[in-house]
Amino acid sequence: MASPRLPAAIRAPFEARTWRALGYVLIGLPLGVCWFALSVAFVATGAGLLITFLGVPILAGALAMCRGFGAVERARARALLDLDVKAPEPVRGKTGGAFSWMGAMLKSGASWRHLLYAVLHMPWAVFGFSVTVALWAWGWSLFTYPLWQWVFPTWVGQDGIQLYGDATHQMYLDNSFEVAVTSLIGLLFVLVGPWVLRGIVAVDRLLVSGLLGPSRLASRVTELESDRGVVVDTAAADLRRIERDLHDGPQARLASLAMDLGLAKEKLAEDPKAAAAMVDEAHGEVKVALQELRDLARVIHPAVLTDRGLDAALSSVASRCAVPVSVDVDLPARPVASIEGIAYFTVSELLQNVSRHARARRAWVDVWRAGDRLMLQVRDDGVGGAEAAAGHSLAGLVERVGAVDGVLAVDSPVGGPTTITAELPWRA
Repeated sequence: MASPRLPAAIRAPFEARTWRALGYVLIGLPLGVCWFALSVAFVATGAGLLITFLGVPILAGALAMCRGFGAVERARARALLDLDVKAPEPVRGKTGGAFSWMGAMLKSGASWRHLLYAVLHMPWAVFGFSVTVALWAWGWSLFTYPLWQWVFPTWVGQDGIQLYGDATHQMYLDNSFEVAVTSLIGLLFVLVGPWVLRGIVAVDRLLVSGLLGPSRLASRVTELESDRGVVVDTAAADLRRIERDLHDGPQARLASLAMDLGLAKEKLAEDPKAAAAMVDEAHGEVKVALQELRDLARVIHPAVLTDRGLDAALSSVASRCAVPVSVDVDLPARPVASIEGIAYFTVSELLQNVSRHARARRAWVDVWRAGDRLMLQVRDDGVGGAEAAAGHSLAGLVERVGAVDGVLAVDSPVGGPTTITAELPWRA
């Protein structure tokens, strides 16, 4: 492997990436010819026999065969081009029978894209193979010409490569100057060849990713299904958390309060002073329980958010943070309640992390609209080191934001400062 200290132009001919791409192009020609011949033959036969029923299974089988070719091409791109393209959804009939499967195969857009790939790839494979082999062969042979120039006078009976010749004149590359120039031209081809090769395989990458993978609609459906699962899991986790908080906080306190009031009622006739003390203590417990209920409601969806919007709600959250927080909300209007609630929850969670983990002296919250996105940014001057990877406190927040087509970006080098930016879709 070439040293990374060398310029890229000199490293390119010796890099493993270049040789893998060369192998991809060389293998691509025989495979492309095979895919083209089999696909065209079977599809043409099936199309010709569509006037009879025999054409339907032949055409469906031809499309299934093309999907098999696509699996080979995806594996080849994964191994040699480091291009990982997911397989499209498998074809399944509604009833599971043969006729249902054939109908589903003929209706599958992915199957027809695989056929299109087999047709388009063959001429491109011929072009790529021809250009690559020509550049590679001429480049390395001319570059190494000083090493094998002796073959001509020894075995061919001429002084060197014949550059020109007719009945009366011949010109050979035989003196030192001509040999050196030939080698330099070969070196130029050697240095240019890898970049031409990379341009050729770039087209192959587009063909593979564009025609052999799932469609944008299928990818979007899969993404939405995943987001729906995240939303359901998040809602279930929130319900469990609320139930736990109610059980461990206000519910336990109110149960204890009921017992204390019962005891006070029993002592009311015997010892009024003790009963009055117990009632007074119960009154304090009621206040604490009410405060816990308010805090729990504030976490779920505070009334100030519904009544006055993000500016007032986030200012309220910032006032309870362990460090001074500056809040700047610049919005032309209020987003829909669902986005507004997620924005509030996101900033609340981030400020809680600042209070618990950042060891910061100050924090800043900025909220603004950029095009069709609602932007949230929370900064602090703490120790940094925050991560959004699985197992960290921000992982759940990333999933919650992603469930509504949002993005959470974390910039938190060790030693600080930390800047966390969230993008949510703007829906007015």
